[in-house]
Amino acid sequence: MQSPTAAAAAASSTPAKSPESPLLRRLPVPLVFLLLIVLSVTFIYRVAAPISPSGRTRQWNRTFPFVLPADDQPDAVDLEKEEVRLAGVLQASAMEDRTVILTTLNAAWASNGTIIDLFLESFRIGNGTRSLLDHLVIIAFDKKAYLRCVAIHHHCFALATEGVDFSVQENFMTDGYLKMMWRRIDFLRIVLEMGYNFIFTDADIMWFRSPLPRFFSDGDFQIACDQFYGDPLDRNNRPNGGFNFVKSNNRTIEFYKFWYSSRLKNPGFHDQDVLNIIKHDPFIDKIGLQMRFLSTRFFGGICQPSRDFNEVCTMHANCCIGLRRKINDLGVMLEDWRSYMALPPALKLSKPLVWRVPQKCSFAPLN
Repeated sequence: MQSPTAAAAAASSTPAKSPESPLLRRLPVPLVFLLLIVLSVTFIYRVAAPISPSGRTRQWNRTFPFVLPADDQPDAVDLEKEEVRLAGVLQASAMEDRTVILTTLNAAWASNGTIIDLFLESFRIGNGTRSLLDHLVIIAFDKKAYLRCVAIHHHCFALATEGVDFSVQENFMTDGYLKMMWRRIDFLRIVLEMGYNFIFTDADIMWFRSPLPRFFSDGDFQIACDQFYGDPLDRNNRPNGGFNFVKSNNRTIEFYKFWYSSRLKNPGFHDQDVLNIIKHDPFIDKIGLQMRFLSTRFFGGICQPSRDFNEVCTMHANCCIGLRRKINDLGVMLEDWRSYMALPPALKLSKPLVWRVPQKCSFAPLN
C-alpha cells in the first residue's frame, strides 16, 4: 500500500504526461503543482481524521462498569474491552511486585484548589514520597473528575455506576455516599482478581512518608484505624476503610466478595460499619485471612493523630464531616509538615511538634 507521500509523487508525474488530461496540459505548470499539493494535503487529512459513523458527540456511558475517556467515539469502541483498558493502566503504574496505589475522585473533590490538589501536594513535599506518584492511579467516578485527572496526573481510569450520578458532593451517609462506597469495594475486588496488590487511600489523606516499610510481611489485609488500641491483631481496633494495603490472593478475593455481599444483610450501613461487623465473623478465620490493624503512630488522623513527626507516614481528615472543613484542616496539616521539614536535623529530633488540627473538623452537623 502506497503512503500519501508516494501517492502524491505518483500523481505529480502521471497527469503531466497523460494525453487523457487536456485540461491539465493547458494549465500553467505552477498552478498544476499547487493543485496537486492541495489534493495531497486533503487526502492525508481525510486518512488521519477519526471516523464518526453517527456524527454524534461522545456520551458518558453509565451502563457499563468500565467507562471510556471522553474523547472516544462510542460507535467505534467495544465496551467489553474496558477491562483490557484497566489492565493497561494498572500495568503502567504497578511497582515491581505488582502493587499499585489507588484513590477515587468525584467532581466535588476534583475542582481546582480542593481535595485532590492538597492530596497530590502532600506527595510532592513528603519525605521520599514524590516517586510514589508514578504508581498512583486516580479512579474517576464521573466525567468532570476524569477530565481533571488527565489534566493533572498521568494514570487515570474512568469508572461509573449505572443510574447513579457521582458528580455532586455526597454528604456522609446519604444514599449517594453509600452507593459510592460500595461501588469502590466492588471495584477493588476486580483489581485483586486481576492479580494486583493495592494500597487504597482516600484523597483526604496526606502522604508524608512511604508507608511500605510499615506494612506487615505476613498480612493479607492491613487497614488503618480511627482508634488503635496497641495490638495489630486485636479485632476490637476501630478500622477506617480510607486506607488499606491488600495483597492479591484467593483469601483476599473471597474476603472482598464476602464484604460486598454483606451489604445486603446490613442495609443503610456503609462499608466501614459493615467491616466492623464482619471482622468477627467465623468466615474470616475459615478462609485463613491474615488481618492486621495499622498503628496510628504511623497512620494517624484527626480521630487519633500521629504523635511523632519523625515517624508519621500519613494523616487522614477522618472524624470530619463537610468538604470545607476537610479542606481547611488538610491545609493546616500541610503547613505543619512544611514547618517540620524546614527545621534543622537536630531540631527535628529534639523539638516536639504537635499537629494544629482539628481546627474546623468535627462530627457536628453541617449548617
